Amino acid sequence: MTAIDQAPQALAAGSKATGDVAVPPRRRRWGLSDAERKKRRSGWLMVAPSALHIGLWTLVPVIATFYLSFTDYNIFAAPNWIWFDNYIEMFQDPVFVKSIWNTVWYTFWTVPVSMAIALVVAVALNQGLKLQKFYRTAFFLPQVTATVAIAMVWLWIFNPQYGLLNAALEAVGLPGQAWLVDPAWALWSVILVGAWQGIGIKMLIYIAALQNIDESLYEAAALDGASAARKFWSITVPMLKPATFFVFIISIIGAFQVFDQIYVLTDGGPANATTMMTYEVYRSAFQEFRMGMASAQSVVLFAFLLVMTLISRRVTKEDD
Repeated sequence: MTAIDQAPQALAAGSKATGDVAVPPRRRRWGLSDAERKKRRSGWLMVAPSALHIGLWTLVPVIATFYLSFTDYNIFAAPNWIWFDNYIEMFQDPVFVKSIWNTVWYTFWTVPVSMAIALVVAVALNQGLKLQKFYRTAFFLPQVTATVAIAMVWLWIFNPQYGLLNAALEAVGLPGQAWLVDPAWALWSVILVGAWQGIGIKMLIYIAALQNIDESLYEAAALDGASAARKFWSITVPMLKPATFFVFIISIIGAFQVFDQIYVLTDGGPANATTMMTYEVYRSAFQEFRMGMASAQSVVLFAFLLVMTLISRRVTKEDD
């Protein structure tokens, strides 16, 4: 028997002789050492305030919204459980159904149009133009300006009597329009404002992504005789795929949550031509005080956002 094999027996014999019990080494729980466990506890302690804030102001309201969507609740009396009556009434309401189509139509136009313009502007501003910082600031300024202030400016632009847009049309011999009063033009006017305001943040994201593209790719393409258009479609667009996906997701979420523009520009009119899902939630909650119905409409809005996000993720998912 070797010395290594005899060591445990000698240790046990010594323990019996002295009357002491051999203390086994400290076992590692979950495979972590004492230092690792201490570090993990410190990490949880640091994120605890943020987690508490999210749980209190996000998770609890979300759970409450799902619960109240199955009740008849008007804030003046206790909620009364009515199961799916709110959802059935909601989809039988032609105004809410119209708000769904208006929201989808608004999203369908504002998202791709603003993304395309933002990409073109970002590529142009990434070429080292003169007054580049000024142009970036000018395009980004609407993003950090209060939406109500922007809507007030567009109210003047769309004014049928002395608005800038009609004045410009009349200067070239075209008739003016009642942009926000005519149901045929009201939604298109709101779409124009939404697409214009959304360019700034998308442009900034695209510029940041463009600056991370390796210049050697363009140099190699130039040596192969690739044109500027070929470089754009074969290098720039594929390399911007992660940024495009991110911009697409936040644009859809922002489009489905549009409210300020509708509230200031049209108040959902004329004849509900510009009402959106968020505006119907506001109308149900704070004009009719039907909190149960507003919660059900919010759940449907959340479901739309979730489905659109999953579809876009599926479509734009990178190949393994």
